[in-house]
Amino acid sequence: MSVTQLDHVAVATPDLDTGSAPYLALGLHPEGPDEDVQTQGVRVRAFQVGETLIELLTPTRPDSPIAAYLEKRGPGLHHTAYRVADLDAEMTRLRGEGARFLSEAPTPGRAGTRVAFLHPKWGAGTLIELVEHPRDPDWV
Repeated sequence: MSVTQLDHVAVATPDLDTGSAPYLALGLHPEGPDEDVQTQGVRVRAFQVGETLIELLTPTRPDSPIAAYLEKRGPGLHHTAYRVADLDAEMTRLRGEGARFLSEAPTPGRAGTRVAFLHPKWGAGTLIELVEHPRDPDWV
């Protein structure tokens, strides 16, 4: 298995400032400017905790998966994401084990990453994201 670490925990929120309040109270600070991920229809604010991020997600358009999630379930934990070295190889391997993905191919993610989401029915009710970071040797 090529999972190398927990990459991030994503929290859906209707408003980034309101959603940030508990993390700011804990002494955390956004790791940089908010980032729009057009392919997912979300704006992301990330907080670094060790080598893991907490990503707050808010929809940027009504047809965003996060907008649908908030409408159905309200704010809260959305998914967990795991870093992989080779996303294409991992998708092929997992499909061989019966995994179902929400898209046929990886899509662009935040900060130059490539991502793929596993169907929650395959993930025992949990939405799981696989994340491949750029192959830049300076990438943390």
